[in-house]
This record gives sequence, structure tokens and C-alpha cells, in this order.
Amino acid sequence: MAAPTVPSGTGTPGTPRVLRAMNDRAALDLLVAHGPLTRTRISELTGLSKPTASQLLARLAETGLVRTRSKERGRPGPDALLYEIDPTAARVAALSVDPRGVSAVVADIAGTVLGRARVAADPAAGGTADRTARLVGEAAGRALREAGAERSRPHTTVVGTPGALDPRSGELRYAPHLPGRHSRTLHTELAEALGAPVAVENDVNLAAVAERHTGAARGHDDFVLMWVDDGIGAAVFVNGALLRGATGGAGEVGYMPLPGAPLARGGPGAYAGADAGGGFQSLVSVPAVRRLAGGAPPAEALADPRVRAETGRRLADGIAALVAVLDPPLVVLSGAVPRAGGEELRALVERELTGLALPRPLLRLSELQDDPILGGALLSALARARDEVFDTG
Repeated sequence: MAAPTVPSGTGTPGTPRVLRAMNDRAALDLLVAHGPLTRTRISELTGLSKPTASQLLARLAETGLVRTRSKERGRPGPDALLYEIDPTAARVAALSVDPRGVSAVVADIAGTVLGRARVAADPAAGGTADRTARLVGEAAGRALREAGAERSRPHTTVVGTPGALDPRSGELRYAPHLPGRHSRTLHTELAEALGAPVAVENDVNLAAVAERHTGAARGHDDFVLMWVDDGIGAAVFVNGALLRGATGGAGEVGYMPLPGAPLARGGPGAYAGADAGGGFQSLVSVPAVRRLAGGAPPAEALADPRVRAETGRRLADGIAALVAVLDPPLVVLSGAVPRAGGEELRALVERELTGLALPRPLLRLSELQDDPILGGALLSALARARDEVFDTG
């Protein structure tokens, strides 16, 4: 087992207090990963003696982080108590904002989803930051009511949105298909609507978090996720960490200049239409594929071998540019266009990359069936909450 991370604020490394906190966190992480475990099994997995494991579990039970679940039956020997994370220790909320509305889930600290909600946006109402905040608040409220927690607020809330919050100005940038939402106060308005602090994260970054956890990038610390949908973006993992950039815009490849596409003008905060006014997005986004097929939706459009071949060539051009700069060992294709094109589109892109004077990364389709952005937001919320709630130092 990898050495546990020293929790923040726990004092000098090597002191009894720090070692207890490290052991506590290791045991809690094991219970999250494996579910209910006996004291004996926790002792085996942590390498702690049984008396030390007993003291640890008693301490965690006193703090409300662990509870005994039941007796384990049907096995030789005396029944053994099972220990599990106490799901009431904290709740988290995850939300995903898109041009059509807001999706929300509420889960307990163990990761069990307790409530879900979807609130559709009214296209005629416009897309101001204030309206976005109201939609987020309404979706979260519905999910909390379904979870039976309408009178409480989540410990941690993560909202996924197209674009990225500039850490210097607070402005939501790089989201041309969300007109009117480039507000410097969006983060504050979201927190006010939810009545609690909120973390705002780029949607494609969150999709990559989900892909790395349970999808095609499992076990990979270095990879690129190429999101091809109404908007185009890439998430870049380097040494297990997201590459963000000075303005939060690392991976905003929709603006990337390519042959055959006009340059995207007006600055990353300008609204330039669904195709970002030019660049890679004007070649391979859902609107671009529809134009290739005379207005047909992606699934129908990409059933046409000519449209599929042209889309594959365009995708390969963009991926080749990324590979030339980043040299990733793996590229994962996700979003509406790769999902509609399937394995045939993936194979076309792979063939287009053959023979180039560049490294050839593995090229995989996303393996996630559910909403990867919402899934990544939930994983991020759980990780943030556990770092605080599980810190016993």
C-alpha cells in the first residue's frame, strides 16, 4: 500500500499525533475503497497490529467517522463486526452546467448518491450569470429534497461549467456557447444561490477526472482527453495532475488555429457563436458535423462514410497538433461526436495519424456511459470533502 499523505495542519512529521492521523486516513481510505471490513482485515491491509487497529477504529467511531454495520455470517469461526464509513459524517453536491440546463446530484461521504435533479434552461430567458446561479440553486435544492436533506447544506459543492474561471479576475472565460455568462461575479453568485462555498471547475477537466477513475484512462498519470461536443476542449493530465494554465485555459483547443479554419477572433471572453468564430471548434464540433451533413444530427451524419472520413481527418489534424506539443502516451476521445462515430471514427483517426513524423499515442474511446462531467464533479467533491472530514489531526 502506498504511504499515506500527511494531512494538513497535523504538526511535525514523525510525531505520535501525525502518525495517528496518517493511520486514521489510511484506514478510512481503505473503507472507502473496499467497503465494510473486519478489524482483522484492516489490520492486515494497513500493517498495524490488531490492538492498534482496535484503538484506531474505536477512535474513529468516537469522532463519528466509522460505525459498525452488522455481523459477518456464513464464515467459519466466530462472527466478526464489520466497520464502515459512517455516511452521515458529511454530504456533498455536484452540479453540471450546460447550455440546456443544470444537472445535480447529492451524495453521502461514502459516495452513495442520495438525490438527483435536472432543471432545464429556458432559451428565451437568456443566459445571464444571475440566471445561471438561480438554475444551479434550484437544481441543488431539488436534489437535496430528494435526498431528504433540504434543511441542510452540503459540506462541499463542485460545479462543472464550460470555460474556466480566470484565477486573476474571476471571469468565466473560454465559453462562447454560453452567451451572457462571462461574469466576474459568477463564483460569488453561485455561492449565494447555494448558501455555501462552491468550487467551480472546467467541465472537460471533470470529465477527465471521471475517465481516470473508472474509464479508459484508468491507471494513467499522463494522458489527454479530447472532448468533441457542442464545444471542443481538452483536459491534460501530467504526472497525475491537471495542467491548468495561467488563466485556467490550458486545453481550450477549440481556439487552436488549423488549416481550413479561420482564426477565432474577439478574445476568449467574447461570444462568437457556437463554433467559437473559427479554429478547431469550427471544424469538428456538433454544429460543424451537422453542416457537413446538411443539418443531420451527429449519429445520422456520421453514418455517412464521407462525413465520417472527413470528420476523422479533421480530428486527426487537431490531435496531431496536440501530440506535437504534449507527447502524451494516451488520448481519450469523448463527447457527442466520438460517441456517435464510435469505433469506426476512432479507427479512421488512428489511420490518419499513421506515418506522421510524430509519436503515436494510444487512442481510445471513452468508456463512461453516464454523464462524465457530473461524475467527475462528484468525484472532485468527494475528494475535497474527505481531505477535510477525514483529517483527524
